[in-house]
Amino acid sequence: MLKSGIVTIVGRSNVGKSTLLNALVGTKVAITSPKPQTTRDAIRGILHDARGQIVFLDTPGVFEEHGSALTKQLNAVARKALSGVDAVVYVVDPTRDIGTEEHRVHALLRHTTQPKILARNKADLPERERPHLAQYHDLVFGDGDPTFVAEVDVSALAGQNLPALVSAIFDVLPEGEPLYPDQQLTDVPQKFWIAELIREKVFLQMHQEIPYTVHVVVDEAVRRPDGTFFIQARILTTEDRYRKMLIGSGGRRIKEFGQMTRKELETVMARKVFLDLRVETEKWVG
Repeated sequence: MLKSGIVTIVGRSNVGKSTLLNALVGTKVAITSPKPQTTRDAIRGILHDARGQIVFLDTPGVFEEHGSALTKQLNAVARKALSGVDAVVYVVDPTRDIGTEEHRVHALLRHTTQPKILARNKADLPERERPHLAQYHDLVFGDGDPTFVAEVDVSALAGQNLPALVSAIFDVLPEGEPLYPDQQLTDVPQKFWIAELIREKVFLQMHQEIPYTVHVVVDEAVRRPDGTFFIQARILTTEDRYRKMLIGSGGRRIKEFGQMTRKELETVMARKVFLDLRVETEKWVG
């Protein structure tokens, strides 16, 4: 009998949740960036296997609650993604010490009853560079929480030991038919995915120069009769000074965003892509 279920990937900011989701699914369904709070929505990625189907939910990182309105909104998204799922993968980064955010995540998980798996990321690094391995084990298993059923060392970036993690997940999933058709890897709408891809390039290029109040709207995404793909999109920010930074001297920055996005889209779509990208100021963004 096949197994299927929904599994939430949870953890504090920048532990590699989105990278892990992409590695498990085998394609890029969630954007990644060194900048915290890159993921704003719960993104679904679908893994197909001879044993069944796993629908993963990638969540925003959990932050300290006294942060901005955006931080509180992201924390709420993460909490909601834990409701009604079949299992949870708790991702930690053993190169980082346990701090306030980590304790918040753990406290959040203690109020859930689903089977949980601890995934200790960055297994591709030497153990001396992961000095907090034992601390995370003790945090999760030290109080005898019976809902934590497995512990797997993985590398999201290198794709190391992912089969062991997938097997641990299938061990706790209920029997059931697939929730999505074969070959479908995400339920993210195309325009949303393109917008996220552009936002990723902005964060990768701008680093800490701009705030989180950057939003991308894709107004048009169509395949033309000649087989090419046309996209019209706007990068929205809250202030004119940020708009100028995003455009850059002589339009250098926005050209970089466009070139990086177009190159990746052409690889994924296997066709020529035309991208009309602009920057605008919208006071409501946030």
